[in-house]
Amino acid sequence: MDSGRSDTVTSTKIVVAGGFGVGKTTFVGAVSEITPLRTEALVTNESEGVDDLAATPAKSTTTVAMDFGRITLAEDLVLYLFGTPGQERFWFMWDDLCIGAIGAVVIIDTQRLDAAFAPLDYFESRGIPFVCAVNQFEGAHRYDLADVRAALALRPGVPIIAIDARERRSVKRALLTVTEYSLRQLDVALAAGH
Repeated sequence: MDSGRSDTVTSTKIVVAGGFGVGKTTFVGAVSEITPLRTEALVTNESEGVDDLAATPAKSTTTVAMDFGRITLAEDLVLYLFGTPGQERFWFMWDDLCIGAIGAVVIIDTQRLDAAFAPLDYFESRGIPFVCAVNQFEGAHRYDLADVRAALALRPGVPIIAIDARERRSVKRALLTVTEYSLRQLDVALAAGH
């Protein structure tokens, strides 16, 4: 008997990127329905002079390969989340982590806006649809999103949203936003014959 629903489940890949210490691991952990796979290592004295820890002095661990999580957004849609390492010395892994991704969430820390430019350039240069998620840390000044958009020189149409990387509902909204935006970009590309 046909119930009218499809038993086909679509799975897709979303990359979570951004600078060192912006909240990528927290983002993946807040929403994953499985225990996230984390490749965390202790921040040691070896990081001195290599990683800029000035803005995150309390950070004791860092992602050295990736974070991995999974969330079911709908009965027939599963997202696999791949969080990138933030330190420049691990950026060589980004190409492999992005294979097959339909889109990316670039997490922005307005206290360190300069750390956002390299991830934004990365996704723009590769034609991977992305959304900017401004992580609103406790106690941090909250800027108008239009001002953040201007400071980042984002192309018109690129979504920018405010999030709290610790809150499941906020993270889920970001994932819905990037999924919808990526599908719209795919429709545009198909209509243009690419």
